[in-house]
Amino acid sequence: MKNRLKVLRAERDWSQADLAAQLSVSRQTVNAIETGKYSPSLELAFAIARIFDGRIEDIFFPDPTG
Repeated sequence: MKNRLKVLRAERDWSQADLAAQLSVSRQTVNAIETGKYSPSLELAFAIARIFDGRIEDIFFPDPTG
């Protein structure tokens, strides 16, 4: 699964730690999601979408390469 999390976070000038604090997760979790090493739970995906005032499908999308 690919995502736009890093881009959205950078647009707001937030660090991974800033976003992690808003989501009540670790900075490592944010990093793992951004790098595609971890797919968030549906609950966490909804929380991320709410923070960025968007829809899940605006942030997360299938990886066309696999």
